Amino acid sequence: QVQLVESGGGLVQAGGSLRLSCAASGRTFSSYTVGWFRQAPGKEREFVARIGWSGTSTYYKDSVKGRFAISRDNVKNTVYLQMNSLKPEDTDVYYCAAKHPVSTDYGYWGQGTQVTVSS
Repeated sequence: QVQLVESGGGLVQAGGSLRLSCAASGRTFSSYTVGWFRQAPGKEREFVARIGWSGTSTYYKDSVKGRFAISRDNVKNTVYLQMNSLKPEDTDVYYCAAKHPVSTDYGYWGQGTQVTVSS
């Protein structure tokens, strides 16, 4: 069982930066793939970035490439999403999710953290 708690959201001006954290419980968290997703009210949830268990494999949504960076610290059981050059269209609730190594779906989700970018 894995429990995830996001933090680090807030209000920032366009062009600013935020770092989101996803703190996990569970001894085997280091073996899980972790993803960040975002969702606005009335819209479908969309993928933002993911990172493999070792931290060497990462993948990003095209619109955030070069601006966002995902990383993980398996000693601290924490995954980060560094968000730079933020735009108003990045405003959403951001969720982290974890996927067991043998699973095809993200089975564990956090409660989300609000990111608001003002123009």
